[in-house]
Amino acid sequence: MTETVLVLLVSLGASALRSAFALAIKLARPEPLREQTTAMNSSRAPDLPWLDLAYQLVDVGLGLIPALLALHLLLRDDSRAARAIGFDGRRPGSDLARGLLLAAAVGLPGLGWYLAARAIGINTTVAAANLESHWWSVPVLVLAAIQNAVLEEVVMVGYLFTRWGQAGWGVVVVILTSALIRGSYHLYQGVGGFAGNLVMGLLFGWVYTRTRRVMPLVIAHTVLDVVAFVGYALLRGQVGWLT
Repeated sequence: MTETVLVLLVSLGASALRSAFALAIKLARPEPLREQTTAMNSSRAPDLPWLDLAYQLVDVGLGLIPALLALHLLLRDDSRAARAIGFDGRRPGSDLARGLLLAAAVGLPGLGWYLAARAIGINTTVAAANLESHWWSVPVLVLAAIQNAVLEEVVMVGYLFTRWGQAGWGVVVVILTSALIRGSYHLYQGVGGFAGNLVMGLLFGWVYTRTRRVMPLVIAHTVLDVVAFVGYALLRGQVGWLT
């Protein structure tokens, strides 16, 4: 239990705490949530494109470290741990098919929920991509999507489901706890972001208990984030509800 708490506190658990404070700050402001904007994937040195690129790549790399730590801890106990959680390339066809189906099942209702949550005032406007326009902007957004997917699915599903199962937790408790944490580190977007990602976590957790494979979840999550990040970057200013 101590190990899982520490892994969370150096990764997504810490993000959940920061997100809770970010939401509290937003709620304390005079303007309602739907009139506030949450910016993601922002340029750090807009006037220095090569330095900005280096920063973005380092940020992506560092974001993978908690997933590598979680894998290291699992592999230390079992050399076949990556295979056991399905984080491998043994079934590319079925993993891709399941991943794409999951992405469709989550993405279309998720978009509708985001628009509804913003309309009723429980979510901010999410500006999903704010990099300056460079030749490397889209590749960096794709890398950021992959990093998010690997980090979240390896830690929140592959690692935690294994450790909590070893500790004797029931499947329902494991799925619910993981989903609640997943929703919590999206609180910075608003209550709508929490609720939408909670439901996504419940679905992903259930699918994992049926397949014991993380790769379809990584693929689905990557597709969702690529569509969100790259789609926003390409369509911003052309589609009214994106701004």
